[in-house]
Amino acid sequence: MLYEWEVGGASPNDVVLTFWRAHGPEPPLTERGREFAEHLVRGTVADLPAIDPLLAKAAAHWRLDRMALVDRLILRLAVFELRHEAGTPPAVVINEAIELARTFSGDESVGFINGVLDGVRKALAAGAAQGS
Repeated sequence: MLYEWEVGGASPNDVVLTFWRAHGPEPPLTERGREFAEHLVRGTVADLPAIDPLLAKAAAHWRLDRMALVDRLILRLAVFELRHEAGTPPAVVINEAIELARTFSGDESVGFINGVLDGVRKALAAGAAQGS
């Protein structure tokens, strides 16, 4: 859904509707799973003003617009989860992002995504420790 949003320029709500029409019950998701997927898409897009600066700082020498599109979207999704899904341990979020990279991107992306997300994780933890 994030890919369709980025490439097609449609609103997150339109993307969600289009995705479910096109993909129907494949993969079979519970209603709770669908709601969570939609929450991640809408939340990631809405939180970009906070997400992108974190990524830019953690991805030293890499501008966001020069990153592979899929890598950038995986990173954005994971950072949204790191920021807003306190019930999911950071190690799980990072591991899931790495698995997405293995599936949808190149081998070189795995280490890149791992490193950037570890940097974001540390920055968020430092900010939380300082009370910000």
